[in-house]
Amino acid sequence: MSKQQFKFTNSVIIYPLMMLLFIWLVFWYQTNVDYGIKSLGIRPHKLEGLLGIFTSPLLHGDLNHLYNNSFPLLVLSLALFYFYNKIAWKVIVFGILLSGFFTWLIGTSGNHIGASGLIYVLFSFIFFKGIFAKHYRLIALSLMVIFLYGSMIWYVFPIKQGMSWEGHLGGLISGFLFALIFRNKVAKPERYVWQQPDYNEADDPFMKHFDENGNFIESLPEEETDTDLEQNSGTKYTYIFKRSKDENL
Repeated sequence: MSKQQFKFTNSVIIYPLMMLLFIWLVFWYQTNVDYGIKSLGIRPHKLEGLLGIFTSPLLHGDLNHLYNNSFPLLVLSLALFYFYNKIAWKVIVFGILLSGFFTWLIGTSGNHIGASGLIYVLFSFIFFKGIFAKHYRLIALSLMVIFLYGSMIWYVFPIKQGMSWEGHLGGLISGFLFALIFRNKVAKPERYVWQQPDYNEADDPFMKHFDENGNFIESLPEEETDTDLEQNSGTKYTYIFKRSKDENL
């Protein structure tokens, strides 16, 4: 893993806030200018309903619907842009398209709207990606996501009338698929020099300052001085040690 992995940038905050602001602006337009756009959701099995794949994440039934989607969308997108910045937009854009298509395909009827499909994409992707990565930070993120939003899993089943379980299921499947597709780009734990498979302790400049029992060597062999080691390693070492009280001064 490179040192630039998980590096904070302004985009980590700006992009999620911009997405959320845009969704709220669309809701303002929907409620104050043209309420008719609410009908532009996903209508399963209808050709004209395919347009909703692009528009449905921006539309919401009421303020409570929008409010309930806003916080998880913000939290999960912040995590996405921080931990997976290079592929964040791919996950969002293709996640909207694929989850929307699944909704159109498996839905039975109705007008499916809301950003919950995208939320399930992010939830599923972040969870499974962390598991596949086997990186302690990403696994911790996966566990945190489950702790915060694990109850969401129940809503991929038709247990609540008026809720698009098809959109939730489509998002969950899509996120899992993206975690598989991008599995070769998982972050790898940082490995120090001494953890490398080809590491040889005898060639380590720093270890040459100690004998086989781990005791510090006050002076190195003449043929290999501190200067030589510093030139070879590119690193300078400063050693401070005290004599034992039992030693003769």
